[in-house]
Amino acid sequence: MLELFYKRRSIRKFTDKPIEAAKLERIMQAALLAPSSKSSYPCEFVIVDQKEINEKLSVCKPLGAGFLKNAACSIVVAGDADKSDVWIEDCAIAATFIQLQAEKEGLGTCWIQIREREYKDEQSAESYIHEILNMPANIKILAIIAIGYKDGEKAGRDETFLKIEKIHMNTF
Repeated sequence: MLELFYKRRSIRKFTDKPIEAAKLERIMQAALLAPSSKSSYPCEFVIVDQKEINEKLSVCKPLGAGFLKNAACSIVVAGDADKSDVWIEDCAIAATFIQLQAEKEGLGTCWIQIREREYKDEQSAESYIHEILNMPANIKILAIIAIGYKDGEKAGRDETFLKIEKIHMNTF
């Protein structure tokens, strides 16, 4: 597992190659296997594989989402706020599982933060996405994960990247 953690990097450049259904199915299985506080499982996922919808999503905020228009697929990670007060944490874990399984499948990903981000003219990125995807109001969006085949490779990390000084034992 550590090899996968060292290798995974955020990818913002993708090829045009579509993602095979079996790979996407395994990615979603990983998302659904993510742990959830009190077994509430508030996470909801919208898979977007239509280029025209991803193009609309790519302008959901002024910066940091433009590359989505070139991704083969995206997964909107959201949570039912009526089911859990920790939907944010549960969705963050599920989004991480998505990214790690995608890496295992030979795909690149990048997290696009949506929660508490603005679209424009005082409209939130979340409300903009709700309109595009016809999402109910109680479903809160955490992030979009862009997924696709990597257009180039980024070097992985090694032990020199680790900040061991951030680990404390028994007291700070």
